[in-house]
Amino acid sequence: MNFKPRGVIPAMVTPLNNDETIDEAGLRRLVNYLIDAGVHGLFAVGTQGEAYALSFEEKKRVTEIVVDETQKRVPVYIGTGTITTKEAIALTQMAEHAGADAVSLITPFFITPSQNELYEHHAAVARHTRLPILLYPNPARTNVTLAVDTVVRLAQIENIVGIKDSSGDFTMVNEFIRRAASDKFDVLVGRDTLIYSTLVCGGKGAIAATANAAPRIVAEIYNAFSAGDLERSRQAQAQLAPLRLAFELGTFPVVIKEALALMGICGARAKAPVGALADAQRAQLKQVLHDMKIL
Repeated sequence: MNFKPRGVIPAMVTPLNNDETIDEAGLRRLVNYLIDAGVHGLFAVGTQGEAYALSFEEKKRVTEIVVDETQKRVPVYIGTGTITTKEAIALTQMAEHAGADAVSLITPFFITPSQNELYEHHAAVARHTRLPILLYPNPARTNVTLAVDTVVRLAQIENIVGIKDSSGDFTMVNEFIRRAASDKFDVLVGRDTLIYSTLVCGGKGAIAATANAAPRIVAEIYNAFSAGDLERSRQAQAQLAPLRLAFELGTFPVVIKEALALMGICGARAKAPVGALADAQRAQLKQVLHDMKIL
């Protein structure tokens, strides 16, 4: 298993029409906008992509569109985690059949499995696919934590090649790096404000929601760091912070969709009950984008 998750990988939104069907044209525009901006991969059907609200067929269609439009220019990661092991296996096999390069498995949610049950869940999915797998703990959304010991065990499985940690707990990120990272297992961060810090401590990149709207800035954090220019990397991280902090302006995940709508890439519609930003909050977001020279 030679797959190496690296760099800045946008956690893509799923563009929707007003009737909440998939906006194929908007999705294809987004794919090309991100690749043209120099990102290092694409991650579709994740948390920012409203995977929790999409049917199996909608997830399949998004996967097919992203794979088709990408045309192997960058690796395509697909989120295939869900509550049950059986469905996670089915989604992972769907992604493999559609031509994805890797999958990311968010932990089960709503239920609270033991650490041994979480190990068996991930191991079972890994046995049923040839694709590389990234673990994905996001306890703020799932109320389920992957313990460091569990990650160390899972990292020994051949096709489990890394982790996207969205805990926001930098001690945890460092423990994953210290105890689990190896030539075959890499640590990426899912909290956009911690990209630079994670790179400094030995992480290999980020799966970042803000990279939908600010792909060049987020990619600059990684590219400058890789070139040895730590100050330029740190400055890019600081430049990104206002957009991540603007997430508080609305119900997740609509803020990034509103930003993309202001940029003319796709509409702002999210799956109900998530609604649009109020005018005052949209004006604040527009100012943030202006200040960042995105608009």
